[in-house]
Amino acid sequence: MSCTGRVQRGLEDLYRVATDVAVDDFMIDTSTRDSLVNERRPREQLLCVEEGGEMSLALFVDPHALANLAQHDPSDRLGDHNLGDFLLVVEGVSHFIYAVCCARAERPVSQLELELQAEVDKYVTCLLVSDPEQRQSAEWRKRLFAEPLYDSDLDADERDRYRAANDNAHRYAAFLETEFVARRRIPEMLGHLRRFYRAGLAAKLSTISRLAA
Repeated sequence: MSCTGRVQRGLEDLYRVATDVAVDDFMIDTSTRDSLVNERRPREQLLCVEEGGEMSLALFVDPHALANLAQHDPSDRLGDHNLGDFLLVVEGVSHFIYAVCCARAERPVSQLELELQAEVDKYVTCLLVSDPEQRQSAEWRKRLFAEPLYDSDLDADERDRYRAANDNAHRYAAFLETEFVARRRIPEMLGHLRRFYRAGLAAKLSTISRLAA
């Protein structure tokens, strides 16, 4: 199974959701993506078009990232040689699953909500792939959130959105670490994550504000 397929299966199992579609069937190559997008062309991009009540999706992930992950399997070891590419895949697959789930529920979803959930998914996935203990959690929080780097071609609104997603995900991850990881209450953490996943953006932000002050 491809890395994207395994990440999809992992996230759907984690959150107990079922899209009933395979993300690999929606992957597009560089030339197809470039023919559809005239603006920013980042290394990961979910394309979404709604027309006549129907939603069309396509996911682009840098082919070089996919090739690197095929050679350096993240399930064997995460490190400097594959972490960045693995996070790229987690982000893209997270966007895909969340967009499909919201569409099925006929619930609108904002870009900030997609980005916030993807940032949470990066932290949780890295934590569970390694060892869910407090020391590892602190290292992942620092690596993922402490010194974020943003693409230089982002406009002001995009930069503010990514910063808000990063900051809120960092606070939520710190809460999860203190409340669940440090106490070795991983099953309870998974339950909390599933409830968080099903909440809308306002409820997510309210939860973070209340629990991670």
